[in-house]
Amino acid sequence: MGLGNEVDATALSEVAVRIAREAADLAKTVRDEAITDGVDTKSSETDVVTAGDRAVERLVRDRLAELRPGESVLGEEGGGEDALDGLRWVVDPIDGTVNYLYGFPFYAVSLAAQLDGESIAGAVVEPVSGRVWSAAKGRGAFLDGEPLRVSSTERLELSLLATGFSYSVQRRTAQARVVGELLGEVRDVRRAGAASLDLCAVAAGWIDGAYEVGLNRWDWAAGALVAAEAGADLRLPAKGAEDGLGDEMVVCSTPGITRKLTDVLREVGAGEV
Repeated sequence: MGLGNEVDATALSEVAVRIAREAADLAKTVRDEAITDGVDTKSSETDVVTAGDRAVERLVRDRLAELRPGESVLGEEGGGEDALDGLRWVVDPIDGTVNYLYGFPFYAVSLAAQLDGESIAGAVVEPVSGRVWSAAKGRGAFLDGEPLRVSSTERLELSLLATGFSYSVQRRTAQARVVGELLGEVRDVRRAGAASLDLCAVAAGWIDGAYEVGLNRWDWAAGALVAAEAGADLRLPAKGAEDGLGDEMVVCSTPGITRKLTDVLREVGAGEV
């Protein structure tokens, strides 16, 4: 199924923004009221699932059922259908859960509409700052209504990158070794803890590139579209394994450094950890 007249990406983006804003307000309210009881863990003790995660995803699912009845939803907390065919919503109720738990203000609600597995509309909303990142396929990317464009840098050695680490101690340690080698090839590396916002930062030109291994679809579905619509090059999981970076890596960069960044990431074994 292609993006035809029967699918209005702009209208879907408006729905994503509307719901993500409501969800962001709820996430902030829960955090401000310190309603964080009922915390449990997923893959490790550092991967927390808060009451806010669950409440936000319930709100998103309920609002989608009202505004887009009958459309499937894939979410971090509530699961969903694995099939990629047709129109499906993908939600990360709180991207940056550990930041959220600690009160570090770098976290977001991410909501995307995908058609046959490809993002065509999305929104990433930051509860603390209130910033709204949005995009619709072929219509551009925006921050609070202002159009976005990636940086114009062409020199990897002067590029600022972002990355993230696994919750697994063993994998995180290996990823830290990769960053140690990468630091000699770039200006610097940031690790702030929310992949969707890293991708949006590339879109805004605040950083020149971002890479991470092991992201789930809900981590990148909205942010990747924002970046792509702002002119970024994207490498998504299972879309470019022939480049030697494996099946799990997401790479997002301004076009001027894409080739050099890919080469360096392969040389330091970033896709192998």
